[in-house]
Amino acid sequence: MTEDAPTPDDDHGVYGITVAAELVGMEVQSLRLYESRGLLRPSRTSGGTRRYSANDLTRLRRIAALIADGVNLTGIRLLLELQDENRRLRAQLARRPHGAASRG
Repeated sequence: MTEDAPTPDDDHGVYGITVAAELVGMEVQSLRLYESRGLLRPSRTSGGTRRYSANDLTRLRRIAALIADGVNLTGIRLLLELQDENRRLRAQLARRPHGAASRG
Protein backbone atom coordinates (compact mmCIF):
# COMPACT_ATOMS: atom_id res chain seq x y z
CA MET A 1 0.00 0.00 0.00
CA THR A 2 1.35 3.43 -0.90
CA GLU A 3 1.23 6.47 1.31
CA ASP A 4 -1.08 8.13 -1.21
CA ALA A 5 -3.67 5.34 -1.00
CA PRO A 6 -6.98 6.76 0.23
CA THR A 7 -8.41 5.51 3.48
CA PRO A 8 -12.18 5.40 3.98
CA ASP A 9 -13.87 7.84 6.33
CA ASP A 10 -15.02 6.34 9.62
CA ASP A 11 -18.63 6.57 8.45
CA HIS A 12 -18.04 5.04 5.00
CA GLY A 13 -19.39 1.48 4.77
CA VAL A 14 -16.68 -0.88 3.56
CA TYR A 15 -17.13 -4.17 5.44
CA GLY A 16 -19.61 -6.85 4.45
CA ILE A 17 -21.72 -8.39 7.19
CA THR A 18 -19.56 -11.52 7.56
CA VAL A 19 -16.34 -9.53 7.91
CA ALA A 20 -17.97 -7.01 10.28
CA ALA A 21 -19.30 -9.82 12.48
CA GLU A 22 -15.87 -11.44 12.59
CA LEU A 23 -14.14 -8.15 13.42
CA VAL A 24 -16.38 -7.54 16.44
CA GLY A 25 -16.69 -11.18 17.54
CA MET A 26 -20.43 -11.52 16.92
CA GLU A 27 -22.68 -13.76 14.90
CA VAL A 28 -24.09 -12.47 11.61
CA GLN A 29 -27.60 -13.06 12.98
CA SER A 30 -26.85 -10.67 15.85
CA LEU A 31 -25.95 -7.88 13.45
CA ARG A 32 -29.21 -8.44 11.57
CA LEU A 33 -31.15 -8.43 14.85
CA TYR A 34 -29.53 -5.18 16.02
CA GLU A 35 -30.37 -3.55 12.72
CA SER A 36 -33.98 -4.74 12.90
CA ARG A 37 -34.23 -3.28 16.42
CA GLY A 38 -32.92 0.08 15.24
CA LEU A 39 -29.58 -0.10 17.06
CA LEU A 40 -27.57 0.62 13.92
CA ARG A 41 -28.09 1.40 10.27
CA PRO A 42 -25.34 0.12 7.99
CA SER A 43 -25.18 1.63 4.54
CA ARG A 44 -26.41 -0.41 1.59
CA THR A 45 -25.07 -0.93 -1.88
CA SER A 46 -27.36 -0.33 -4.84
CA GLY A 47 -28.02 -4.09 -4.77
CA GLY A 48 -29.04 -3.97 -1.09
CA THR A 49 -25.90 -5.52 0.43
CA ARG A 50 -25.09 -4.21 3.90
CA ARG A 51 -21.81 -2.30 4.29
CA TYR A 52 -20.51 -1.59 7.78
CA SER A 53 -18.23 1.35 8.58
CA ALA A 54 -15.60 1.79 11.30
CA ASN A 55 -18.23 3.78 13.23
CA ASP A 56 -20.65 0.86 12.91
CA LEU A 57 -18.00 -1.49 14.33
CA THR A 58 -17.44 0.86 17.27
CA ARG A 59 -21.20 0.95 17.87
CA LEU A 60 -21.39 -2.86 17.74
CA ARG A 61 -18.64 -3.09 20.35
CA ARG A 62 -20.59 -0.62 22.53
CA ILE A 63 -23.72 -2.77 22.13
CA ALA A 64 -21.75 -5.86 23.17
CA ALA A 65 -20.43 -4.06 26.26
CA LEU A 66 -23.93 -2.96 27.27
CA ILE A 67 -25.29 -6.47 26.79
CA ALA A 68 -22.44 -7.79 28.96
CA ASP A 69 -23.53 -5.25 31.61
CA GLY A 70 -27.05 -6.71 31.53
CA VAL A 71 -28.83 -4.00 29.52
CA ASN A 72 -31.63 -5.28 27.28
CA LEU A 73 -31.99 -4.26 23.63
CA THR A 74 -34.68 -1.66 24.34
CA GLY A 75 -32.48 -0.05 26.97
CA ILE A 76 -29.50 -0.14 24.61
CA ARG A 77 -31.52 1.58 21.88
CA LEU A 78 -32.53 4.34 24.29
CA LEU A 79 -28.98 4.79 25.60
CA LEU A 80 -27.53 4.95 22.10
CA GLU A 81 -30.18 7.46 21.00
CA LEU A 82 -29.35 9.67 23.99
CA GLN A 83 -25.62 9.41 23.30
CA ASP A 84 -26.17 10.28 19.63
CA GLU A 85 -28.29 13.30 20.57
CA ASN A 86 -25.69 14.41 23.11
CA ARG A 87 -22.98 14.22 20.42
CA ARG A 88 -25.14 16.22 17.99
CA LEU A 89 -25.82 18.91 20.59
CA ARG A 90 -22.16 19.16 21.58
CA ALA A 91 -21.14 19.51 17.93
CA GLN A 92 -23.81 22.17 17.44
CA LEU A 93 -22.54 24.10 20.46
CA ALA A 94 -18.96 23.80 19.26
CA ARG A 95 -19.92 25.42 15.93
CA ARG A 96 -21.53 28.44 17.61
CA PRO A 97 -19.54 31.65 17.73
CA HIS A 98 -17.76 32.20 21.05
CA GLY A 99 -20.17 33.73 23.55
CA ALA A 100 -23.30 33.00 21.53
CA ALA A 101 -24.49 30.42 24.06
CA SER A 102 -24.76 33.07 26.77
CA ARG A 103 -26.97 35.39 24.70
CA GLY A 104 -30.69 35.10 25.20
